[in-house]
Amino acid sequence: MDFSARYVALGDSFTEGVGDADSSRPNGVRGWADIMAGQLAQSNEGFGYANLAIRGKKLRQIMAEQVDAAVELKPTLVTLYAGANDILRPKIDIDSLLQDYDAGIAKLSATGATVVLFTGFDAKGSKVFGAMRGRTAIYNELVREIAENHGALLVDYWRFDEYDDWRMWDTDRMHMSTAGHLNMAKRVLDVLEHEHVIDVPEPAPQRLLSRAETLRENARWVREFATPWVVRRVRGTSSGDGLSPKYPALVRPDWS
Repeated sequence: MDFSARYVALGDSFTEGVGDADSSRPNGVRGWADIMAGQLAQSNEGFGYANLAIRGKKLRQIMAEQVDAAVELKPTLVTLYAGANDILRPKIDIDSLLQDYDAGIAKLSATGATVVLFTGFDAKGSKVFGAMRGRTAIYNELVREIAENHGALLVDYWRFDEYDDWRMWDTDRMHMSTAGHLNMAKRVLDVLEHEHVIDVPEPAPQRLLSRAETLRENARWVREFATPWVVRRVRGTSSGDGLSPKYPALVRPDWS
């Protein structure tokens, strides 16, 4: 499978790399797509990588702002995950939303590129996000059908039980940690059947918190992460406002 010449990553915070902080990179994050690009580049001297993903983007924004830009880059590999920010909204028409998603995937598939899609994560372990399991399950079934119809590969995030461990998540409980991003890079490369050398460190043992400590941690999370997220929703703003794509044009990833 020849997919390793021009890789373009599309999406939201998941693909931008939020949760895997790196001050040396654009937007201050690395993430699984950067890690994967580094692995792909090792076997292809002329490899190029673009990452158009921006945190906070909803599905229709991604389709409108990133798909045509990706097509212009003449990709041989495209990854796309979109929809999580829509699922979290109070109201959503998943069927209508996925019709637009389908149209975007059709454009990407028409380039001849290998297209990789993702199911949504099963947040059964979260008292907050677990309430969205039904929506995510419906979304996933439609994504599976779209992938099948367009010959796209599927990364079945819903079935990745290792993410039931909270150490795979950042302190905001919304984005993967560095370990989570490293593991996702391995998972996607496995779907592509591409060799890789990625070391996912063993998570440090977790100390059992007392009830009082748990309450304090939950209160801190509400104050530092949940409340700002709700305020942005009310104001109609996004964490990605003012940000540009990390790599809008093809670059040679010289990192490993």
